[in-house]
Amino acid sequence: MAQESWLTRPETPADAVAIRAVNLAAFPTAEEADLVEALRDDPGAWLPGLSFVAETPDGTVAGHALLTRCHVGDAPALALAPCAVLPEYQGKGAGSAAIRAALAAAADQGENLVLVLGHPEYYPRFGFTPASAFGVTAPFEVPDEAMMAFALTPARPTPEGTIRYPAPFGI
Repeated sequence: MAQESWLTRPETPADAVAIRAVNLAAFPTAEEADLVEALRDDPGAWLPGLSFVAETPDGTVAGHALLTRCHVGDAPALALAPCAVLPEYQGKGAGSAAIRAALAAAADQGENLVLVLGHPEYYPRFGFTPASAFGVTAPFEVPDEAMMAFALTPARPTPEGTIRYPAPFGI
């Protein structure tokens, strides 16, 4: 059952511990939690105001969505990763709320192309479609339907080429 509404907001320094806890609870290893921290420490990747949390009414950080700088060829784009929700709130809209808030903030900041490697059943609800239709390819083997892209302003041109992730992704 989806919660009526989630409070979403950009992360603050005080949220770092809670965001780590969400990622540790949502994934089987610490890889994603460590990635968030490494991206936060990378001035070439971190974009202020594009890391969002979804909170319960009592202020518990239940979900997190992160957008960081990547490139397609030499043109700037955004990578949506990781996204995580505490297990007890999964399927209740916390992740969707955090993602929608992050995408809206990115649009407000003048960003356009957002890329995600994820579940093809989940991300199309936000407007993501196969990146190959944009002329964008991953720097590694991945099923076409799992590497997705979304233009926040479809009328604006988007770059074509291979995605270059920031160093913390280890790609």
